[in-house]
Amino acid sequence: MSTHFTKDHEWIRVEGDEAVVGITAYAAEQLGDVVFVELPATGKSFGQGDEMAVVESVKAASEVYAPVSGEIVAVNDALEDAPQTVNEAPTGDGWFVRIKLADKSQLDGLMDEAAYKQHIA
Repeated sequence: MSTHFTKDHEWIRVEGDEAVVGITAYAAEQLGDVVFVELPATGKSFGQGDEMAVVESVKAASEVYAPVSGEIVAVNDALEDAPQTVNEAPTGDGWFVRIKLADKSQLDGLMDEAAYKQHIA
């Protein structure tokens, strides 16, 4: 299981042919208190870099982009009733979607944790 990061502050944790996607703790901290999350429909496909979700906080609304191309196979419905989970556990229970990977080689263009930490420093 490997985790990768984007310059737009999404994380993607690969589990076989699927991956779990969310926003980083840094992004959640920058947003402030999350009050609403708009998730895509299961079965919808996205290209790498496409806007796939929206997260709204008391400060701002922010797009969440697909770190890789693929099809949404599950969404975290719990965020509808508990959007604050994104702040409380951004890389755990605050995940947004599970995506079926269309092209694993796209992961090569993403950052590992060390590179991401340098990116936000």
